[in-house]
Amino acid sequence: MTMKIIPISSAQTLPIRHRVLWPNKSAEFCQVEDDHNGWHFGVLQNEQIICVASIYPDEKSARLRKFATLSEFQGQGAGSLMIAYILDLLIEKEFDTFWCDARETATDFYQGFGLSVEGERFYKSDVAYFKMSKQLN
Repeated sequence: MTMKIIPISSAQTLPIRHRVLWPNKSAEFCQVEDDHNGWHFGVLQNEQIICVASIYPDEKSARLRKFATLSEFQGQGAGSLMIAYILDLLIEKEFDTFWCDARETATDFYQGFGLSVEGERFYKSDVAYFKMSKQLN
């Protein structure tokens, strides 16, 4: 199955953000105040969006938020394809830093792309997170 990355709207990210990240919260909880300034991407497979990610640029730093792959497609490479695409894009656009608040359960995944844990564990709605980042240029 061929996967490709396409630009999408923030509204197109919401169903997957909600289903994967915060199924017990409202759909509104999955919105980001800054969504109108974000760059939103989807991994498309068989005309279905199976993975979403949003990037929020700020000067020379870019933050990943609301990165989610539908559970039935996890472990099949969509997330890795997305992160590799985003890192290439940010390097091409000469960003210096890529960072995110990573769920503790995903730190190994991000370390595979060269991100490092910064600081102590913290919690959002009872879910454990670490800030992670990578210098790009």
